[in-house]
Amino acid sequence: MLAIIDYGVGNLRSVEMAFRRLGAKPVVTSDPATISCAQALVLPGVGAFGDAMEHLERLGMVDPIRRTIEAGRPFLGICLGMQLLFERSEEMGSHAGLGILRGTVRRFPAGLTVPHMGWNQIDQRRPLCLFEGLADHEYAYFVHSFYVEAYDDQVVAATTDYGKAFASIVARDALYGIQFHPEKSQDVGTRILLNWLELAGFATTAPLVAQP
Repeated sequence: MLAIIDYGVGNLRSVEMAFRRLGAKPVVTSDPATISCAQALVLPGVGAFGDAMEHLERLGMVDPIRRTIEAGRPFLGICLGMQLLFERSEEMGSHAGLGILRGTVRRFPAGLTVPHMGWNQIDQRRPLCLFEGLADHEYAYFVHSFYVEAYDDQVVAATTDYGKAFASIVARDALYGIQFHPEKSQDVGTRILLNWLELAGFATTAPLVAQP
């Protein structure tokens, strides 16, 4: 079972539909027991870091998420869901995250327009299964005002430049985090989700390609 975690934050349905178009049958759930027994987990999200962690804690999801990752089951964090994997955020104060990966979520430097919104390049830092079928420097769609400063450079699989280079994809074992929105990134996002489903062990169907 593929579970999409519903903790009251953001773009659940668009993420769900993106997976369904690829032949997956995700379950959208806020039940900790369902999360605990899922074959793979997706943590989407938009909004404020502190509010998101408060919702996860109140719903009893923090421990099941940590146990799933520690057990080595496939996990995908999207946008805010990637940021929550790290230790701390400076968004509207200081807030503790899940602490799975070492790093801090920081605001973009003064002088830059925020949010960072629109298409930008993904610069691959190392080979990754998610990159199968993609060229380097592909474009993806971003919407975020804060970025991850990862303390362990080895987890950074791709970077993107917006005033400074920041981690746009992180990966460690079966854990993946994506700062951009694959569900809004057209063919590039579709390919990344397809690759993730396949490495997670799910049967997929080839997406329909729009005719020019």
